[in-house]
Amino acid sequence: MRIAIVDGGYASYATEERGAASVGATIEMRQCHGADEVIAFAGDADAVIARQSPLDRSVIERLERCHVIARYGTGVDNVNLEAATERGIVVANVVGFGTHEVAEHAIALLLAASRRIVSHDRAVRAGAWDIGPADPIHRITGSTLGLIGFGAIARAVYRKLTGFELRTLVYDPFVDPAHVRALGAEPVELEPLLREADLISLHAPLDEATLHLIDAEALVLVKPTAVLINTARGGLVDTIALRLALDEGRLAAAGLDVHEEEPLPADHPIRACERAILLDHAGWYSEESTEALQQGAIDAVVAVLSGDRPASVVNPEVYERGVRGSAEQ
Repeated sequence: MRIAIVDGGYASYATEERGAASVGATIEMRQCHGADEVIAFAGDADAVIARQSPLDRSVIERLERCHVIARYGTGVDNVNLEAATERGIVVANVVGFGTHEVAEHAIALLLAASRRIVSHDRAVRAGAWDIGPADPIHRITGSTLGLIGFGAIARAVYRKLTGFELRTLVYDPFVDPAHVRALGAEPVELEPLLREADLISLHAPLDEATLHLIDAEALVLVKPTAVLINTARGGLVDTIALRLALDEGRLAAAGLDVHEEEPLPADHPIRACERAILLDHAGWYSEESTEALQQGAIDAVVAVLSGDRPASVVNPEVYERGVRGSAEQ
């Protein structure tokens, strides 16, 4: 059996090699660029593991022997789930591997943007001093935090910020309001959250309903002293509208770890915005989370090739339609 990793990014693949060996499979890795290269490399593979390579319908329909596609990550935006399900291919992701890392990253961005850490660092390096009065900063303790989405990462952010004595508003139509209240936060609709929050942190998934959830209309509602943080998915924010709000002083600052297009284009207007902190989708990263991510991906592959069900299946309906079956069957 052959397991194809269609895009690299890790220093070692020893974890995957051990997992493959446990089912008598081999691992091959190639940095594929585009659908044609993925098809040429993985067309006859029994399993595919991907990071960012687009696995659209044209690719999936050419995966002649594939039983499972495992994604290094939680989101599967780059995989055509409908095509995979039609062909009986299990799509598995890895959940929970970077919960603490992303939560801590969101908090770091929140503090850095609120306290103007990056802009003050730049100014001091350029010879400035006593910058504060020209760049007003507001107290974080006792302010209002707005969490858009209340999954595991958002709840971790909430717990870790307890010492700041924040009033916390939560918008998540898929979470029972009673559960939010039981944890000490306040369930609200999106509009009051945007109007009242001093600190807004995005933790929603990206789909048709949440695409540009934070757009020009939403940004009209926010306080001019508010800070917006996004460590979830870049498409949640209309970046052009965000840039305009920051430039016009209708939003104090923003911290973006994720972007609508990644890597962020060199000529993107947000790059020139001094009130935006821009990072490279690194929120998930630590040495520990990387090991957990790689282990989770190969575990999913091994499970399917052994005739078992992975810990997290994104298209569970594939089991109703009929999985292609393990390589042993």
